[in-house]
Amino acid sequence: MSLEKLSRRDFLQKSGALTGGTLPIMLALGMLKSAPALAFDLTGNGNGKSIVILGGGIAGMTAAYELNKLGYTCTILETRERSGGRCWSVRNGSLSTEITNGKQQAKFDNDLYFNAGPSRIPHHHQLTLHYCKELGVPLQIYNNVNENAYYFSEGKGALSNKKIRVREIHNDLRGYTTELLAKAIDQNKLDTGFTKEDSEKVISWLMAEGGLDPDKLYKASARRGYIEQPGPKNRSGKISDPYTLSEILGSGLMEPDFYNVAEYTYELQMTMFQAVGGMDQIAKALEKKVAANLKLNAKVDSITNLDQGVKVTYTEKGVSKSITADLCICTIPLPVLSNINHNFSGDVSRSIDFASYIQTSKMGLQFKRRFWEEDEAIYGGITHTNNELTQIFYPSNDYQGKKGILLGYYNFNDKAKAVGDLSYQDRLTLALSKGSLIHPQYANEFENAFSVSWHKVPENLGGWAVYTSETRKTQYQALLKPDKQTYFAGEHLTYLNAWMAGAFESARSVVADVHARLSEQRIAYPTTESKG
Repeated sequence: MSLEKLSRRDFLQKSGALTGGTLPIMLALGMLKSAPALAFDLTGNGNGKSIVILGGGIAGMTAAYELNKLGYTCTILETRERSGGRCWSVRNGSLSTEITNGKQQAKFDNDLYFNAGPSRIPHHHQLTLHYCKELGVPLQIYNNVNENAYYFSEGKGALSNKKIRVREIHNDLRGYTTELLAKAIDQNKLDTGFTKEDSEKVISWLMAEGGLDPDKLYKASARRGYIEQPGPKNRSGKISDPYTLSEILGSGLMEPDFYNVAEYTYELQMTMFQAVGGMDQIAKALEKKVAANLKLNAKVDSITNLDQGVKVTYTEKGVSKSITADLCICTIPLPVLSNINHNFSGDVSRSIDFASYIQTSKMGLQFKRRFWEEDEAIYGGITHTNNELTQIFYPSNDYQGKKGILLGYYNFNDKAKAVGDLSYQDRLTLALSKGSLIHPQYANEFENAFSVSWHKVPENLGGWAVYTSETRKTQYQALLKPDKQTYFAGEHLTYLNAWMAGAFESARSVVADVHARLSEQRIAYPTTESKG
């Protein structure tokens, strides 16, 4: 296909999907705002007034941690046998039971793990970074972008059913895009309003950006890699040839399945971080601070707003119990809360009952050796596919170690539903079968696996909240306000859905509201701007 015959609008829209210009997943998931680091110097004292907190995840424990500092008496009720909620690193012995599958137990080597929930911290999620620093959780770089990982498209095109390095597609599309624009500007085919001097500056930039030759043509350079690496003496290296535009278009690599590569998305731009030793180290550090407040294996049965205070009934180790408090902070995921008895108002009840959460699944695969590093020089990053796997994540820790766990799939929506409906064994069969198309080493190197379909986990029933512009105006707004003595908190009550930053921000916001109410102060959140 020639550049002249391709609609500029169509080409730019499609190529933008792979080079950072189109961000539908960002919009769909509400990833539009960052969490600023804020001073949180509230004055006054809780004087022992009681708060019952439902859910021992990041939001619930953060709320208790901050309220404890102010002198409140907190009790956290957590239905699981562990704290952390979705902030969970699966290790040897980890247990999970899903609503359509029985119990499974991880059998990884003792020094290995994978993050079943959050795995990345953006550099601009300053509040998350603040808590890691305050709680003494060491961080390391998370390699989210790796041009040496792959695209893999199942289909019938010339480039289908073969793994292609990310850098090859990125640079070819960048080259063809800049060639198209440079030619159009040079031939006055775009109504830019540029002066001749401005046009020359833009064309010069386009030629440098796309690696164009003096004739404004895109030809392969070392940017897209070598088929023979440079070396000693006369070994100059051999550059790989570019794919034609028609080959790229015919192989599905510009279709919606690949639109979420998103390394240029604001939320996923480097630098990113992860907790050393697993993201659960953040939850464990919080748990140490609130251990005296935390009741595990305490399943909430009902929430009742009283004329004064609130009453919560729960089952702890098979025994029915109740607790009354001045106020309640509920961080229970909305699909779970929908099945708990309560006497909330009609607007709040409807918002809870009709909340939408994403379906999403992950699987950790342990291998005898780190073949992705040893054989293919892939250190961290993501391989993107259009099949059920969607994404394969390579670990950003323990480089050049003996063994490792990679994410065999990380998928969403219909693909996550289809995979989640499978048995644990059938999920593994699928992951190994599809993954072997990219990494044939799977067959000889695989050892153990563990899968989590969050929409099948009874304590969650979904990955994270998803809103439309309309539900932001209705359901979302109803839950931002307290229902009498019950406040709601969690990532689902922020514009930071799917991120720990949402849980931290929401917890702080609700703590400010609760303290304002009980101490009879006028407090607006955020309290003061960060100094940096």
